[in-house]
Amino acid sequence: MTTTADRFRTAIDNRDLAALDDLFTEDIRFYSPVKFTPFDGKPMVLGLFGVLLRTFQDFRYVGDYTGTTQTSTDGTSAPSAVLVFRARVGEKEIHGIDLLHFADDGRIKEFTVMVRPQSAVHALGEAVLAGLVEDGLAPAPTPSGR
Repeated sequence: MTTTADRFRTAIDNRDLAALDDLFTEDIRFYSPVKFTPFDGKPMVLGLFGVLLRTFQDFRYVGDYTGTTQTSTDGTSAPSAVLVFRARVGEKEIHGIDLLHFADDGRIKEFTVMVRPQSAVHALGEAVLAGLVEDGLAPAPTPSGR
């Protein structure tokens, strides 16, 4: 039986945003390692994935775990999957996990990413912000102190 996590992995491997659209709830929340507040809603999260698919180099999943986890949005336990990955951003090697929480209908309702090391988190944050600005999904940063 193919799970939502399997379908998600296939969509990422194929860089298929249309397939991701079918896997996300309308009110999906995406918790990023580089932003305190989540990205909310399917349009924003799909836009973010467009940027991520362009940003990561040599992205590959190297393991997975399933179980249940308490969600951040409402504190209820939900079926979950952890997908372990490796990738590069520029010259930085990233090790990370994607934590997927599933809604009652099996779609992904919450998505949390954790990465290491800190230098890779910084490189990822800069690259993703540049992509979000380029795609019109975030305002350009203003110089500090002005």
